[in-house]
Amino acid sequence: MSKLDAKAKKKIYYNLDKAKLENDSKLFKKLTDDIWEFRTLYQSIQYRLFAFWDKTNKTETLELCAHGMIKKVSKVPKSEIEKALKIRAEYFDK
Repeated sequence: MSKLDAKAKKKIYYNLDKAKLENDSKLFKKLTDDIWEFRTLYQSIQYRLFAFWDKTNKTETLELCAHGMIKKVSKVPKSEIEKALKIRAEYFDK
């Protein structure tokens, strides 16, 4: 996020706040059983953050993974999903 344009960051944060209030299928897309894609489109650039749910404390808490990408192709690269799964596994191992 630190390398993104200030306006792009603002749009991503806006969408994060919006997602707190409603479940919008334009913002979230399920990629695997465990990994979700948080999507933001700004000035024809598709920003993607990867997320998963932590249900260990009887409440569902969305956890954003520690990485994201600027999507240049229509399909999410398998390597990005694998990276998100690895981060998820590390999160639950702590």
